[in-house]
Amino acid sequence: MSDITVDQLIEILSGDPEELGTHLTLVKRDIAVADCKTTLHVHSLTIDAMGRVKLARLAEYMRDTLTDYAIPRQKLQSAKERDTKFKQSSAVTKLHHEAINLFTDLAKTGEGGEMLLYLLAERFLKLPQVLCKMDLKTDTAMHYHGADGVYASVTDDGVLKLYWGESKIFKDASDAIRECLASLTPFLLEPDAETAARERDLILLSDKADLNDPQLTQAFRKYFDTSSPKSNRVIYCGIALVGFDCDCYPPKTAKAIASEVVEKAEAAIDALVKQIKNRASTEKVHEIEIEFLCVPLPSADEFRDAFLTALGKK
Repeated sequence: MSDITVDQLIEILSGDPEELGTHLTLVKRDIAVADCKTTLHVHSLTIDAMGRVKLARLAEYMRDTLTDYAIPRQKLQSAKERDTKFKQSSAVTKLHHEAINLFTDLAKTGEGGEMLLYLLAERFLKLPQVLCKMDLKTDTAMHYHGADGVYASVTDDGVLKLYWGESKIFKDASDAIRECLASLTPFLLEPDAETAARERDLILLSDKADLNDPQLTQAFRKYFDTSSPKSNRVIYCGIALVGFDCDCYPPKTAKAIASEVVEKAEAAIDALVKQIKNRASTEKVHEIEIEFLCVPLPSADEFRDAFLTALGKK
């Protein structure tokens, strides 16, 4: 196998994209940021028919998809095949518990944001995760080093677009945008060298990338073999996700109206675009392709608490 095709990468995507819409409402997508190669997408939390904000249900949905995120594709596929052979579910159930145990119980964990980044990257942007880093953790009390996620697409002429992911869940939107782009920038701009921030992840990609097909995985890994001409056919891009407190949601005691939440979230877009443009210019990543995902929340702290509660860690 020489070049990887778009269809081959689409084939390894996991999950039902329509299920994502049960928990997140698309406010607006494909918003151009002037003088940048950044594209903004905004989602809000879903409001049910009784006017309730579905934060806990989102956290439970994230928990239920942990195995797809945290367990390597080939390992998960082997468990599914064993369960099918013996008419059981214990092998996949065991992996789900392994996945939960990989997550920290730290109150200020950023892993909920990383999980949300994964879901939106795969099920909204259609960019498959190509490196399962949670499985590499050796200490559940620590976050792994490097980018928050690594995703990929390919151009029609076989150039690999590697997307480095970073997520930040903060109270203030401007703080989240600033810190997210500051963390993402080294992966996008530093020259390729052993001292680059991305180097450890590139080594992992050359050795641990898993596309659930041995031949496809081998072809993919060639892009990260520095002795192969394929290593010169990689473009670095970014996926940034920020969650932040937003008054588009009413107080807990008030009934939310879905259309009003979307309308207020949409009204905040101009300010988000301006902040993203300014920070992209400051970080000098305005010429780099970045998919920017914004998720206004009732409360960043409540989002983290809901995720830890769903995992049984709070």
